[in-house]
Amino acid sequence: MRLNRWTVPVVIAASLTCVSVMAGQSDADRWIQKEFQPSSLTSEQQRAELRWFVLAADRLRLNGIREVRVISEDLATHHYEANVLAKAFTEITGIRVVHEIVPEGTLVSRFRQAMDGPDSAYDGWITDSDLIGTHYRYGLVESLTDYMKDEGRDFTSPTLDLKDFIGLKFTTGPDGKIYQLPDQQFANLYWFRADWFAREDLQKQFRDRYGYPLGVPLNWSAYEDIAEFFSVHVRELNGKRVYGHMDYGARDPSLGWRFTDAWLSMAGVADKGLPNGLPVDEWGIRVAGDQCTPVGASVERGGATDSPAAIYALSHYLDWLNRFAPPEAKGLNFTQAGPVPGQGQIAQQIFWYTGFTAALNKPGLPVTDAAGKPLWRMAPSPHGAYWKPGMQNGYQDVGSWTFLKSTPRWRKAAAWLYAQFVTSRTVSLKKSITGLTFIRESDIRHPYFTEHADQFGGLIEFYRSPARIAWTPTGTNVPDYPKMAELWWRNIGLAVDGKLSPAKAMEQLAQQMDDVLGKLQHQGMMHCAPKLNAKQHGDRYLTSKGAPWQALPNEKPPGETIPYERLLQAWKEGRLR
Repeated sequence: MRLNRWTVPVVIAASLTCVSVMAGQSDADRWIQKEFQPSSLTSEQQRAELRWFVLAADRLRLNGIREVRVISEDLATHHYEANVLAKAFTEITGIRVVHEIVPEGTLVSRFRQAMDGPDSAYDGWITDSDLIGTHYRYGLVESLTDYMKDEGRDFTSPTLDLKDFIGLKFTTGPDGKIYQLPDQQFANLYWFRADWFAREDLQKQFRDRYGYPLGVPLNWSAYEDIAEFFSVHVRELNGKRVYGHMDYGARDPSLGWRFTDAWLSMAGVADKGLPNGLPVDEWGIRVAGDQCTPVGASVERGGATDSPAAIYALSHYLDWLNRFAPPEAKGLNFTQAGPVPGQGQIAQQIFWYTGFTAALNKPGLPVTDAAGKPLWRMAPSPHGAYWKPGMQNGYQDVGSWTFLKSTPRWRKAAAWLYAQFVTSRTVSLKKSITGLTFIRESDIRHPYFTEHADQFGGLIEFYRSPARIAWTPTGTNVPDYPKMAELWWRNIGLAVDGKLSPAKAMEQLAQQMDDVLGKLQHQGMMHCAPKLNAKQHGDRYLTSKGAPWQALPNEKPPGETIPYERLLQAWKEGRLR
């Protein structure tokens, strides 16, 4: 071929591409051997998958991309990504990753600001799928369904395997399109000291006092009895003060998550339906017959935020926090409270995030045995008096990759490439072992977790069970998560401080939510903007057939428990219990 002034740059670029691809593949081989084992793929399949990333990144570098900036909340899984996977991606692709980690409240605030601005300091965001209703309505977030078909087609991995992701239902809008790609998941479950529950002396004392066996509580009545038993009657084990309940109550954004993360649905506030109740969800927000347009949160507009079931939920939270939890619990936030059960003084916790599993199964802790295996177990959280079969059982956090339409094309493509890398089957099993925040069915079913299930206190059995689908994130009824979430912790905080009664706190919260919904009618939403119902007397909506549920004559039915072994066997056989 005769070279001229036009072909020389092309030849040079092609030569550089060949060199970079060879170097990238060499680095990929090194990372496969050094870090990405075990994997649900063979080594050859891993090599092939990473070769695609090398080639895709090479095209981005030719378009001037040398760096990508992303942000996520403070979780062990994201630290692994920022400290290990970001470095691997940089070495394999030649694109430097700046993966910033901030508290979740800061993340939500920054994302809201980015939505309002023309450009963002970040190319990709790992935000909770709780924002799905926000993403769908404003039209500012990329529909990944559309992006993968059009602008992002050349940068979408042929081995992405969307069907393998267990959380896509939670990141799908009312239009059936995927708006976020799951990166990590964890649920809120019941946690208890199985070794204490197995003690014959404690079993006898409990049965003698309450008239039924000490076991996994199926309802809030049993949970309360067990909390009272350990906090008031047992009080001390092995010379150490013990408590039958653990929670947190600091005035902090995480106090709001304590309630929006399905505490109300566990009590039975919402309607039946999965992943979220319709027409009334676990926030108490009602949507119209189109199952999309929010029409109110207060009972007088058909919502349930200040319904008898919601007041019952807050009342029990406050009662248990004050009577059965360690005194310091009131001053702790979510992050501070999470490791407390690992200190060895807590008998049970009704609302414990499995994201703390890795921190509580380390050798040497008071809650692990000599071999480092947990003395505790996890199980489904018990139901409140208003709960009915077919309702959401609890919350599941699904931190997911999110991309704004305003992000420049090539920067967005680079962030999308990194997002696929940290969720790829090449690395996801090792990431799951490190953070225990599963996103892929292939990882959950991998022989590694079959062989090591006894190290994780029931987590593997839960994620392999049919019960898993009833633990869900915030759904699409919430039209603007950042604006509405902050209302919760401020009002709940007033109740914790004793400045408002549970009824008054929920009434004030419901009214403020209605006010925000009213203002959002004029905020330029592209889809399903709120349209408030006219106010009606509360009795107009309260019923026994759907939310908002009318008050029960007895909010403490008899306590019920189940042996943990029976529950575990049911899961293994594919039954709920």
